[in-house]
Amino acid sequence: MLIEAAKACLLMVDMQERLLPAIHEFERVLENCALLLQVAEKLDLPIIISEQYPKGLGPTVPELESKNATVFEKLSFSGYRDEKLRAHFKTLEDSGFKQIIVCGVEAHVCVLQTAVDLQQAGFEVFVVADASSSRSADSAALAWPRLRHHGVQVIDSEMAAFELAGKAGTPEFKAISALIK
Repeated sequence: MLIEAAKACLLMVDMQERLLPAIHEFERVLENCALLLQVAEKLDLPIIISEQYPKGLGPTVPELESKNATVFEKLSFSGYRDEKLRAHFKTLEDSGFKQIIVCGVEAHVCVLQTAVDLQQAGFEVFVVADASSSRSADSAALAWPRLRHHGVQVIDSEMAAFELAGKAGTPEFKAISALIK
């Protein structure tokens, strides 16, 4: 299955001030999450940001703030197990948004648990590997095969961007391709 802009939304998981510096290759993750955020904004996709216990881990990093995003605080590792987030996903689903593009941290905990729960709830889930990581590279590496085992598509940020664009020669394609360096 491919991502379709008319059905897709972006979920950024726990890209928070006090957590991000401890993440393996956090600069790459931050850069690719920013790319996905810009693509989502250009295509007017729904954007969801989760924050794991922001009192302790701080807010989402300023580079990823978006006036178009809906932000949810959570305590559950799986965002789908948070009552408010689950209700928001159900509202999106009722509006035709069945595809969830997931990025963030930590790949082997919150990203994995959220993605698996969303997949099991009937969504088509795409985890963006180069926009996700963990404190340990080994932990992140364990997440990818496990996600695939549960039917989640593991992709990279360019795959997401160009699948959302759909075809060349459109204003959307030109805007998206300008973001990819």
